[in-house]
Amino acid sequence: MSNASVTLCGAALGLGLVVSASTSPPAVASPLASQNVALLRQTSIHLDLRSRRISVIRDGERLGPWPVAIGDPKTPTPAGMFKVENMRMNPQYQSTKSGKISPVTGPGGPLGHRWIGFLQQGENQFGIHGTPWPHWVKIRAAVSNGCVRMLNQHVQQLYELVDVGTPVVITR
Repeated sequence: MSNASVTLCGAALGLGLVVSASTSPPAVASPLASQNVALLRQTSIHLDLRSRRISVIRDGERLGPWPVAIGDPKTPTPAGMFKVENMRMNPQYQSTKSGKISPVTGPGGPLGHRWIGFLQQGENQFGIHGTPWPHWVKIRAAVSNGCVRMLNQHVQQLYELVDVGTPVVITR
């Protein structure tokens, strides 16, 4: 039997996804087994804007907390219940005001080397990301355009703990 490979492109997300299809019958998973796995792995991101700390709650255990910089009073970080909408490695920053694209990506780029997007409003997206300016995170400043800045090593830890669809709870 032969295997087929199909490449799908998520144009809006800029992702290239490869899906392998086999001609052998698919494995059937028990609905109860998948529900039990979901119950065992309940994960959510919690951000307290007042203390400027973010953590992950996984199966009742708090991981972190990590310090963050948040939106300044003119462009505050939104509070509420959200979900992770997209995740990127080595994201590239583009200004929604000027359209200018930063040529620098990775740990030294404006968004650091990890991006976790949680709210789209028009052309603007709010996200949790790294930063090449650790000073602002260390003093827990309110300096961003609404995004949540983390130290690069902390956002990498967070990135590895969550997936698209993970709930994001932001409180004041």
